[in-house]
Amino acid sequence: MTVASESALLASVPDGLFIGGEWRPASGGATLDVRDPSTGEVIKSIADGTAEDAQAAMDAAADAQAEWAATAPRVRGEILRRTFDLLMERRDEVALLMTLEMGKPLAEAQGEVTYGGEFLRWFSEEAVRISGRYATNPEGTGRMIVSQRPVGPCYLITPWNFPLAMATRKIGPALAAGCTVVVKPAQLTPLTTLYVVRLLEEAGLPKGVVNVITSSSSSAVSKPILADPRLRKLSFTGSTPVGVSLMKQAADTVLRTSMELGGNAPFLVFEDADLDKAVEGAMLAKFRNIGQACTAANRFIVHESVAEEFAARVTEKVKAFRVGRGTEEGVTIGPLIDEDAVAKASALVSDAVERGATLVTGGSRIEGEGTFFEPTVVTDVKPGSDILKEEIFGPVLSIVTFRDEEEAVRIANDTEYGLVGYVFTKDLARGQRLIDSLDTGMMGLNVGVLSNAAAPFGGVKQSGLGREGGFEGIHEYLSPKYTMTPDPFA
Repeated sequence: MTVASESALLASVPDGLFIGGEWRPASGGATLDVRDPSTGEVIKSIADGTAEDAQAAMDAAADAQAEWAATAPRVRGEILRRTFDLLMERRDEVALLMTLEMGKPLAEAQGEVTYGGEFLRWFSEEAVRISGRYATNPEGTGRMIVSQRPVGPCYLITPWNFPLAMATRKIGPALAAGCTVVVKPAQLTPLTTLYVVRLLEEAGLPKGVVNVITSSSSSAVSKPILADPRLRKLSFTGSTPVGVSLMKQAADTVLRTSMELGGNAPFLVFEDADLDKAVEGAMLAKFRNIGQACTAANRFIVHESVAEEFAARVTEKVKAFRVGRGTEEGVTIGPLIDEDAVAKASALVSDAVERGATLVTGGSRIEGEGTFFEPTVVTDVKPGSDILKEEIFGPVLSIVTFRDEEEAVRIANDTEYGLVGYVFTKDLARGQRLIDSLDTGMMGLNVGVLSNAAAPFGGVKQSGLGREGGFEGIHEYLSPKYTMTPDPFA
C-alpha cells in the first residue's frame, strides 16, 4: 500500500462520536491521538468523549430500545447481513486499517476480517431462530409458556488486540436479540470500530440502536453509564483486574454481565504426539497476532522425551520469522502495541533466565522506531518463574517439561485462569480424559486455532463469565419470561 492510499483510508474513517445516529465532536472539543505502533507516529486524531457524552449515548440507547426490540427479527437480521456484505466488499480497507492502528501483519488482518465478519453473518441468522417453549405443567392444570425477551440497553467494552472481531462478537448478538448498545472501543485501536459502525449506518441501522464513545478515560465515560438504572447488560473483554472492578460496579444495579478476561493457556505435547502437527500448532497458538491474544499459548508443557526435539524445531521456525511493519510484504511479526508491552515481555524473559531458564533465541527489544520485540524461545523454565504465572501477551515461547499425564495436568491447572488449553497426542482415550481434566472453557485437541463464530467462546475461573458466539452467544442478551395460563380445556 502506498502512503497516499493509507492517508485516503484514514481520512475516510469518522473522527467523531456516534450518538443517536449522528457523528459529532466531543462535548468539550478535546481529541485523542491514535498511533501506528510500528512507527510511533500519530495516524489520526478523534473525539475524546466525556462523561457528558457518555450520558448522551446512554440516553440515545434507552430511547431507541423499545422500538428496536419490537422490530421484526428478520429486519434485524437483514441489517446485520447487509453489514456483513459491506464488510466483505471493503475487506482490504478494513484489514489495512487494523494493521495501521494495531500493527498485526496484513495477512493476519485479512484473516480477522473473515473471522470478525462471521459474527455478523452468524447472528444475522440467529436473529430469526430465537425460540421459547410451550408445555403442559406436570400437574396438568395449566400451560407453561416460556418466551425470550431482549435484556435491554447494553454497554460493550472492547479490547485493542482484535479491533474488528471483538466489536462484531458483541454487537452482532446484541442487535440480533433486540438490544440497543453503547460501545466503548479501546483507546489504542478505536478506528476499526468507527469504520464498522459507519457500515452499520450504511446498512440501514435505525438511529440510537448503536452508539459509540471513544475516550482516553474509560473510567470517566463508564461511570455514568454503569450507574444508569436503564442499563441492563455489561459485556467486557480485557484484563481480569479491570473485569473484577467492573463487576463490582455492575453489582450496584444488578447488571447481567459477560466477562472475557485473562488467560494463561497451557500447550501440552505428549510423547506420542505428531511433532510436525505440534510444531505447526505451536506457531499458530503462540505467534498469531504477535502473541497478543487471550487464547495465545502461554506455557508449553512438553514431555521430557520429546522436549529437546520440539524446542529445536520451534526455534528453527522462530528464527525464520520476519519482523517489521505489518504492511510490508513477507512480514510475519509486527510490533507490540506499546512500550508497556515491550517492557513486560522483557521483564518476564529476564526473570525466567535469572531463575535458571535457557534463552535459546531472541529475548530483547529491537532498537529503532516502533515497539518491536524479538521472537523468543526460552527452555527449561523453572517453577515459580513469572512467565508461568502471568499472561505474556508477546512473541515469547516458554517450555517446561513433564514426566507423565498426571504431572502435565497438575502443571496445566496450576493457575487462576482457565480460558483455553491445547493438547497434542495420538491417544484418543487420553484426549478424552483431558477434555474433562483440564480446567478450561475451551480446548484444542491436535489443533492450534479453535475460535469460530459458531462455537461458544469463554472460560472458567478468573478467565471470565458467559459465552460469546455459537447458539449460546445470543442468549447472553436474552432474558426468559415464564407465563402460566389455565388449562384451556378445563
